[in-house]
Amino acid sequence: MKTHGLALHTWTLDTTPLQTVLKVAKRTGWDAIELRRLDFARAREAGHEAEDVLAWVRASGLPVACVGVQLGWLFAEGDERKRLLHAFAESCQWAAALECATVMSPVDPGRGEMSRAIASLREVGEIADKHKVRLALEFNSVAQQFNTLERVRELTTSAGHPRCGLLLDTYHLGRSGAAFQALQALSPAEIAYVQYSDVPRQGLQPGVTTDRLAPGRGMYPFAEFFRLMRDKRYAGYLSYEAPNPASWARDPAEVAREALDATRGLLAAD
Repeated sequence: MKTHGLALHTWTLDTTPLQTVLKVAKRTGWDAIELRRLDFARAREAGHEAEDVLAWVRASGLPVACVGVQLGWLFAEGDERKRLLHAFAESCQWAAALECATVMSPVDPGRGEMSRAIASLREVGEIADKHKVRLALEFNSVAQQFNTLERVRELTTSAGHPRCGLLLDTYHLGRSGAAFQALQALSPAEIAYVQYSDVPRQGLQPGVTTDRLAPGRGMYPFAEFFRLMRDKRYAGYLSYEAPNPASWARDPAEVAREALDATRGLLAAD
């Protein structure tokens, strides 16, 4: 696990402008950056094109671990579905332009027919294949339907598309109470990407997921998780995604540095 690249997710420093986040990530020693679709949207609102964002990232010298897509495509229909599939393809195009092999999407927050979700996953798998990237699909512990590892794994297994795998996020794993037996049951090929942050020991609020902590400050058993990822021969990035208003109010460089130091300490201990 000590050789894994560590990526800083831009949501971790959400109130900091992207160009500053890139500088902070580089200066504090992160190996890569994870971009959200929102980063491109905010740039557009400020009068910049997607090409400008790509240029900022390239100029930073940081590899891109993953690019986010817009959620909602699992169950969308009609014009909204067309819009979301176009957005999905656009994110794949940005990832490919940045030589990034992975895009990620959360599941839809609501409910729908499983057959529709399977067909949708196969459809976006074909889009991902066109751009030579792989989709990492993330379950959400506060979603209505796909709120456990087992449920999202049923979806990816049923779809059976080689360009679609699982995103393992320690926050959602911990908050949903995922058993390690469920993680141990995964084949290495199923694990497309890993995000991490810690879960508060108390004070969890329904529907609120912006309470994430640096690893080791909460309840999640990181030593066991990192050891399992090593045993599974996961070779991708570990991306630190820890949105929290308390962090956003602090010096972004301090937040980034503290999280990186905490992560390295846990990896070294393993």
